Amino acid sequence: MDDLLADFLTETHEGLVALDSALVRLERAPDDQPTLSEVFRLVHTIKGTCGFLGLPRLEAVAHAAENVLGRYRDGTLAVTAGGITLILSALDRVKAIVAGIEASGTEPAGDDAALIGALDAAAEGQAVEPPPADIRHALDSPPATEAGAIDVARPDPAPVEAPSAEMATTDLAGGAAPQTIRVSVDVLENLMTLVSELVLTRNQLLQLARAHQSDAFAVPLQRLSHITSDLQEGVMKTRMQPIGNAWAKLPRLVRDLAHELGKKIELDMRGAQTELDRQVLELIRDPLTHMVRNSGDHGLEAPADRRAAGKPETGRIVLNAYHEGGHIIIEVGDDGRGLPVDRIRAKALGNGLTTEADLAQMSEREILRFIFAPGFSTAQQVTAVSGRGVGMDVVKTNIEKIGGTVELTSREGRGTTFTIKIPLTLAIASALIVEAGGERFALPQIGVVELVRVGAAQDGAPRIERIKDAPVLRLRDRLLPLVSLAGLLRLPPAAEDAGFVAVMQVGGQVFGIILDRVFDTEEIVVKPVAPILRHITMFSGNTILGDGSVIMILDPNGIARAAGVGLDTAVEEERRAPAAIGMRSNAQTALLLFRAGDGGPKAVPLGLVARLEDIPGDRIEMSGLTPVVQYRGALMPIVPVSAGWVAPDGEARQPVLVFTENDRAMGLAVEEILDVLDEALEIQPGTGRPGFIGSAVIAGRVTEVIDTAYWLARAGDDWFRGGVAARRDAVRPRLLLVEDSAFFRHLVVPALSAGGYEVTAVDGPVAALRLREEGVPFDAIVSDIEMPDMDGIAFAQALRAGGTWSEAPLIALSSRAEPADVARGREAGFTDYVAKYDREALLQSLADCLSAPLAA
Repeated sequence: MDDLLADFLTETHEGLVALDSALVRLERAPDDQPTLSEVFRLVHTIKGTCGFLGLPRLEAVAHAAENVLGRYRDGTLAVTAGGITLILSALDRVKAIVAGIEASGTEPAGDDAALIGALDAAAEGQAVEPPPADIRHALDSPPATEAGAIDVARPDPAPVEAPSAEMATTDLAGGAAPQTIRVSVDVLENLMTLVSELVLTRNQLLQLARAHQSDAFAVPLQRLSHITSDLQEGVMKTRMQPIGNAWAKLPRLVRDLAHELGKKIELDMRGAQTELDRQVLELIRDPLTHMVRNSGDHGLEAPADRRAAGKPETGRIVLNAYHEGGHIIIEVGDDGRGLPVDRIRAKALGNGLTTEADLAQMSEREILRFIFAPGFSTAQQVTAVSGRGVGMDVVKTNIEKIGGTVELTSREGRGTTFTIKIPLTLAIASALIVEAGGERFALPQIGVVELVRVGAAQDGAPRIERIKDAPVLRLRDRLLPLVSLAGLLRLPPAAEDAGFVAVMQVGGQVFGIILDRVFDTEEIVVKPVAPILRHITMFSGNTILGDGSVIMILDPNGIARAAGVGLDTAVEEERRAPAAIGMRSNAQTALLLFRAGDGGPKAVPLGLVARLEDIPGDRIEMSGLTPVVQYRGALMPIVPVSAGWVAPDGEARQPVLVFTENDRAMGLAVEEILDVLDEALEIQPGTGRPGFIGSAVIAGRVTEVIDTAYWLARAGDDWFRGGVAARRDAVRPRLLLVEDSAFFRHLVVPALSAGGYEVTAVDGPVAALRLREEGVPFDAIVSDIEMPDMDGIAFAQALRAGGTWSEAPLIALSSRAEPADVARGREAGFTDYVAKYDREALLQSLADCLSAPLAA
């Protein structure tokens, strides 16, 4: 295949992806002239290039479609749903012909007469009939690639994106627009392999330097380490692609699915620019497609059923993606009928997956997880879309094979949300090097919640206990099931009165892995498991350490399965609690104690702190008058607590508390990290010192609680709008805070508590409405606006429709506080609207709302 044809195929693929989305937009808005012009231009380009390259079959189909679009563009023919369906069928034929050209280098044989005849008839203004069965678009996606052991140097399995990749370059003349060059994916794969080997060599040199303590090599090795890290990051960026590339075909799929099922479906895609490794992107493309299909087929009701249930006729599927730590969170949700718990229970019993006695002990969440069992389906009839029992088990298996997890929440009549957690990349990962039974292993940090040192009772450290010979750890008033790694791998066990426990989270399960030693954190290059070991699911790969040793990479999912860890702490809490409550102001809160500036210890809720870092002084630079550090691909401002702070010299370390929310980060420079403990955070108003909301007695000492919002505001205005001065009242009314972001829940609850309120916080409207159903009273409600599943506007409308909270003051807390937003919120039933996070305005609004009756 010559270069000209290869370039044409690449550009045609890009044009076809854009056409699918543009035609769906055009169907919704037939008078959208810019979209119509874009569609005509793309089809015209494909047709023109076909003629130049001598591809008559492709040219004929594109020409017939262009004729119809030309009539639409000229206004002599009205855009109709049937016409759009016919154009989409033509594009499907173009895709099939292009696939044949890719496979053989020439056009495949075929008869397009029926399709071209239908297009010509449409161009003449004849009524458009549904396309013949042989030219309809097939909803099925291409078969999934094998998700077994992954070789980071393998060629791209996806033919659509394997002829080339694009790399942005900037014109040195300074005034021209950015340009692009095409680079073979194989070249990028080889470059990634070389960088991986460079990382291994860097690790080996650092290991030798630590062993021999050679000062002569310390500086150049440190420079080499920095350059290697920068090069690794740069190469990784060439592999990173927006997740929207995996979503490009979904608008078309949802549109066709709605037509086939007779439903009205709206697809809301958020976070399409969130980037992840192309290799991971390919592996999740098919699971995502299947889950969206399931939402449209199983989840969403027909228009008549939705009207009967008091819902809008148009069902909604929401795709949301965002970064969290070293992984990507993808949410696939709908506002449909929810999962039928009774039917799932009956099906699980009928399939022999459980017993009646076990079912009686299960929570609703445990029962819902049966949908991930092989061959499980609740569909009452088999359709072209679903019902064969092949689906969610494959989705779960494929996601877990790349180190990810999938969880679900569902409420009958309200909808279902699947949450997928996957690593950013499969090539290079951060891992803890640990030891068990005399052997070293790499434990991926993505699943590690915390490390706990265990010891004898006289040491004061947590102690491993046993319940019916099963080891458990009593950690912060809850029992954590433990797995002995040495015992599981049949290695010589160590004494249980000393060592470490790595607290892991795998989906909804939280458990601990007993380790003998923990060495260090290291960037490891992931190598595939040898075929002879692939049946051992406790390993996800192997790697080479700096000293040349080859060690296995542990798979927390496989360890949990092999150990039969059955205690799901989240489920246990759900059994005990009447509702899913995020936090209460009078409950115990995990606090981080530190020392900074004058006076005694300081405290901050641990839930606000993303990471603790020790940053070398020579990495802290100045941007104007602001100290900054190059941190994870961006500049992070450093805000010192102490007034006379000076950056440490050379290799001296600076303790930093890192706060993150979405793509924002700020480091708070402190002097020393003291402890982490749980205390009831009962804050007494302070003296009004800026940066502190008051004091509390913590661990027997008077401790100042910092006003995190004050320090975040000093890092930049993009965290929130408005001031941060505090106002406090003597009474303690009961408040409900509805906020999906855990970060902002931890930020707002202490501030409102210090302002004199007793606060209960939940993670969304569903949990809030559950509290209403249980009759829990509140004096006022503060709610975010932009939330998944149900937004604040719909929540306000639901409250004002009736019930025990229908007359309660309702305050909107949102980053969008323009006049139009305020008007929309008040129309929905909000009493007041406050910018996020203007604490003074929020406290004032609460005082006003609680001292006056609800306005009519």
